[in-house]
Amino acid sequence: MFYALRNLFALVGFAIVAAAIYAAVVYAPVIKAFDSFDEKAIDVYGEMVMTLLETGNAAEATVWKVPVEEDLTVEDVELTILAVANELNIKNVGELPLSAQVEAMSGKKSRFFKIYMFCNAMTAAQMLEYSDAYSAYLPCRVSLVEDKQGKLWLYSLNMDAMIYGGKPLPAALKEEAMGVKKIILEIMNRGAEGDF
Repeated sequence: MFYALRNLFALVGFAIVAAAIYAAVVYAPVIKAFDSFDEKAIDVYGEMVMTLLETGNAAEATVWKVPVEEDLTVEDVELTILAVANELNIKNVGELPLSAQVEAMSGKKSRFFKIYMFCNAMTAAQMLEYSDAYSAYLPCRVSLVEDKQGKLWLYSLNMDAMIYGGKPLPAALKEEAMGVKKIILEIMNRGAEGDF
């Protein structure tokens, strides 16, 4: 009996050592890669994972979401976000009135959703000089959405993964990107409060 237990413990010990070696070989390159990433990368991805686990929705994990004050109308929010964008010197480069399009195509009333697009062309050019993949983030979009209960929300893509999620951006580009992030968050927060 003693020998059987000893052999069982030896087998379990061997399995643990083998698993540790396997994990070290598989995950060492991942850990090494993270060493070269921006110091905030782990926090950014950790927050995304927590939101994903909480909601089960990858889109929720990659956006900023701000509730609009109850007494504000679509028109109030729209006037505010456009005024704030103008004040902060970011160009309104287009609007997609999607709910109006759905209504025109279906002949049925739709809950409200519209996308507003903002861009600073010089910042966009700097981002493309760094990586063409950044074109997928352009222009910055803010969506005004009426949820299924009739409440208004403002959404935008969370820029933290773009800014902090990989190797550190060049200092000048990082400063520009953080400036755009600040502007988009101000448009959202002030738009949600009707503060212009």
